[in-house]
Amino acid sequence: MSTLDAFELTTLAIRTGHHRTPEGEHGEPIFTTSSYVFTNAREAAARFSGDEPGNIYSRFTNPTVAIFEERLAAMEGGERCVATASGMSAILSLCLGLLKAGDRILSSRSIFGSITILFNKYLTRFGIKTHYVPLAEPAAWERAIDPDTRLLFLETPSNPLTEMADIRALAELAHAHDCLLVVDNCFCTPALQRPLTLGADLVVHSATKYLDGQGRCVGGAVVGNHKLVGEEVFGVLRTAGPSMSPFNAWVFLKGLETLELRMLAHARNAQVLAAWLERQPGVIKVFYPGLDAHPQHHLVGTQQRTGGGIVAFEVCGGRAAAWRVIDATRLLSITANLGDTKTTITHPATTTHGRLTDEERELAGIGEGLIRIAVGLEAIADIKADLARGFATL
Repeated sequence: MSTLDAFELTTLAIRTGHHRTPEGEHGEPIFTTSSYVFTNAREAAARFSGDEPGNIYSRFTNPTVAIFEERLAAMEGGERCVATASGMSAILSLCLGLLKAGDRILSSRSIFGSITILFNKYLTRFGIKTHYVPLAEPAAWERAIDPDTRLLFLETPSNPLTEMADIRALAELAHAHDCLLVVDNCFCTPALQRPLTLGADLVVHSATKYLDGQGRCVGGAVVGNHKLVGEEVFGVLRTAGPSMSPFNAWVFLKGLETLELRMLAHARNAQVLAAWLERQPGVIKVFYPGLDAHPQHHLVGTQQRTGGGIVAFEVCGGRAAAWRVIDATRLLSITANLGDTKTTITHPATTTHGRLTDEERELAGIGEGLIRIAVGLEAIADIKADLARGFATL
C-alpha cells in the first residue's frame, strides 16, 4: 500500500503489506516454501549479494512473514520490523545485533522473569552487564547511567504490577546520554500505545500475546528504523535464524485485523473487574492503571489510551491463599500466558517469575499473595462470579 500516513490504525491493521500475486487472491497467502527458484545464475548471485531485491531463503525472506512485518511496522509508526520465532528471541536478536562486550544495559526491575534470566545468566557470559532500577523513578534512571550504558530497556505497563514509566521523559534521558530506548509494548500493543511516536528507538513484542489474541501461536517482533532493525537486527536473523514460520505469521495477520476492537474490549472488562476487586474481602491491593489510586494513573489517556487488559491483586494469606483463589475458579484458565480472548489467571511468584531468586522477586515487588489476571472477552458478570468462588475461601 502507498500513502500509509493517510490511514488510521484499524485500516492499517487490515490492509497494510499485502501485495497481491498474479492469482489475484483477496486473503493473504501462506508461502510454505523453504527456498525460491531463480530464473538464471546471474539473478541468484544478484539476490544473494543484495544487488537485487527478492526472496532468497525462508529463514530470512518469506512473503507471508514480510506482510506481517510491514503491517506491524506501519501500526507502530516504525520504518522496519523483523519478525522472530518468539518474544524472547526478538529480545535476544536485538541484544546480539546492537550490543558488544563491555556494553551495559540499564533495565527496569519490573520485567518478565525470562528477560531477567537472559540478561543475568546468558548475556553476562559475553561481557554484557545489566543494572536494574525502579521503573517509575526517573531520578534512579539518571543516576544509574554511565559511559558504558548502551541501551535502556523497560516494559510499560510492567509485568505483573502494571507500573508505568513516562516514555517521552526516558527517551530524552536516553538520547542525552547517547543511549537507545527500548520499550516492550506487549501489554498495550500499538492499539493502546505507540512508543516510537513518543521518542523510543525500538519496540519489542511477544506476538504470542495480544497480537495473536487467541493463544494459537508463538512469535516475536522488533520494530524501529532501517539502520537499527533493517540492518543490525535483521543481520542476526539472517545469520542465526530465529525465524518466524509463514503459518504463524499468517495467524498473527488475522489477529492484527481485530486488534483495536479486542484491546478496547479487554480494557473495558478490566476496568470493571479492577473496581470490583477493590471491594472484595481479603484483597489487600489492586494494581491497575485505570484506577485513580494507581500511582501513574495520570499517564492513562495521554501516553496510554486506556488502562489495558491486565489486572493484578494481592490477597492476605500469602501463597496458600492465592492458590486457593486460583484453584477455586472453574471458568478462568490457569495458565501463565496472556492476551487471549479467554481470561487467564496465574500466580507470578511460582510461574512467570518463578526462576528468579527470592531477592530478585522481592526487589520487583512480587509477593507470594500476588495474582495476575489477563482479562478476556467473556461476560464480565461470569468472570466476577468465578473469582467470587475463590474469595469465599479467604
